[in-house]
Amino acid sequence: MIIFKSINKLNKEVNFKANIGFVPTMGALHNGHISLIKSSKLKCNKTLVSIFINPTQFNKKNDYKKYPKKINNDIKILKKLKVDYLLIPKVNEIYKNKKKMKIKITQKDKVLCAKFRSGHFEGVLAVIKQFLQNIKPKYMFLGEKDYQQIFLIKKFFKNKFITKIVPCKTIRLKNTLPYSSRNFLLTKIDINKASLVTNLIKNFYLNTKKNFTNIKKFKELRKKIYNKKIKIEYLELRNKTNFSKKINKSNFKIFIAFYIKNVRLIDNF
Repeated sequence: MIIFKSINKLNKEVNFKANIGFVPTMGALHNGHISLIKSSKLKCNKTLVSIFINPTQFNKKNDYKKYPKKINNDIKILKKLKVDYLLIPKVNEIYKNKKKMKIKITQKDKVLCAKFRSGHFEGVLAVIKQFLQNIKPKYMFLGEKDYQQIFLIKKFFKNKFITKIVPCKTIRLKNTLPYSSRNFLLTKIDINKASLVTNLIKNFYLNTKKNFTNIKKFKELRKKIYNKKIKIEYLELRNKTNFSKKINKSNFKIFIAFYIKNVRLIDNF
């Protein structure tokens, strides 16, 4: 595995006209990331992984500072997976031209995480734009745990770059909680507490897929979750194709953001 500390050096030494898959991460790698990397290796000749904790997508400085950092362990994992290239760019390289990086999302898109995390997706889109403009991979692999993120990336960059976005299914622990780097900030007791929420939503989703009239019991689901005395930021039903509230049996999706000991977790079914 070749490690690059700058995009310029990466571009000088790597032929991106080849079939290259790209997996952008913020490090603290887990089974979800590993699944994305394996998908890239199956589909592409070469795989590039980036590790960059993007400061502009955090709307709380403390959240940015606390974000788990496990670079040495990450490198071991990537070497074991026989990843071809690792990019660890510096903040000043990514943000050398701030004016060109300004992206605004519309009021219509300010729902769910975009509503509660001011500037978050603007920061995500800005850094993804830098990567796609300067690296030009053939494919980019993203996990569906961040479903809204994938939706906005596709919407904002449709037909602007050669890169094809490949959404990959959410990888979960046995207790249904999705793998997340933020899980490293939680104890086993915390993780079990979080899984009580995801299990309730999963069961409601599966029952509603079988019988859509069950959707009328969504208020009961909300009550059950709120009774767990967990801080819920949002719990909503949305159309998975356009994020409107017009739903039916084939397009409904349940989205949640909640806190366990001040650690923010998201999920969707």
